[in-house]
Amino acid sequence: MNAYVDSSFLVSSYITDAHSAHVDTCMAGSPSVWLTEFNRAELANAIFQQVFRKRLTPANAAQVWSDFKRDCADGVWTGVGFPSRAWETSIELARRHGPTLGVRTLDSLHVACALELRAERFWTFDERQMKLADAVGLDTSS
Repeated sequence: MNAYVDSSFLVSSYITDAHSAHVDTCMAGSPSVWLTEFNRAELANAIFQQVFRKRLTPANAAQVWSDFKRDCADGVWTGVGFPSRAWETSIELARRHGPTLGVRTLDSLHVACALELRAERFWTFDERQMKLADAVGLDTSS
């Protein structure tokens, strides 16, 4: 099985929060979880923003980032290229679903990546992304 995840899922993988136990459940089956450079950039921003918010020290954030890089090297996450059609698909999703779901650019772009990569699962803790993923038929179950 393969899955596409967004930054909310990734953050909960490395920083203990209300969703971390669910991440463990999802990852228990050792799925192939795809990450693009877009995911990496979002995760880096999310981690280091925690320093700004005083929820992590700079040293803690650096350790979290180091743990992520180690997991990438160890194959926990599978690097894939950013799908070239994701931009156009994102625009189409915004046009079709923006008026009813209030999706943001990042929401539609993550869902577009999952669609273009033909992911079997889409894992997020973001409600708007979840609603959009469900609306386009992506499997959001764990």
